[in-house]
Amino acid sequence: MREHEHLDYRRGFTLMELLVVIAIIATLAAIVAPAIFRNLSDAKTSAAQSQIEIFDLALNSYRLDNGDYPTQAQGLAALRVAPTGSDAPPNWRGPYLTREVPLDPWRRPYVYAFPGVENKGGFDLYTLGKDGKPGGDGEDSDVTSWGGTVPQ
Repeated sequence: MREHEHLDYRRGFTLMELLVVIAIIATLAAIVAPAIFRNLSDAKTSAAQSQIEIFDLALNSYRLDNGDYPTQAQGLAALRVAPTGSDAPPNWRGPYLTREVPLDPWRRPYVYAFPGVENKGGFDLYTLGKDGKPGGDGEDSDVTSWGGTVPQ
């Protein structure tokens, strides 16, 4: 006998075996994908809450140094760069944030209002969530410094 007649040829996967594997992978993806995307939206809302808490701390530090919160015109930028002109704070000891003021997780600026409408005597700080509209549920819900929703 010749040597090449004794070679053991491996057989490949049949079409049926490949279809079964693809079906199993598709089933697992259908079960796991919604949980992953739900966690992603929860992560964005949590990130917005964390950023608002950081701004809250920075704004209160600013107030301790200067006697009041930044004006509406100065906005959150006053936490990073000393305002100039007639509204310049007397004792600015910033920067109160180590980085530039970020956009919210949905790529929109946070809304800062001083004096606050919801937080009288203080400031209002919020984002309107994914949909960019007041109210909503889940990822569309408002994330605010006062813990409520933005009035419509």
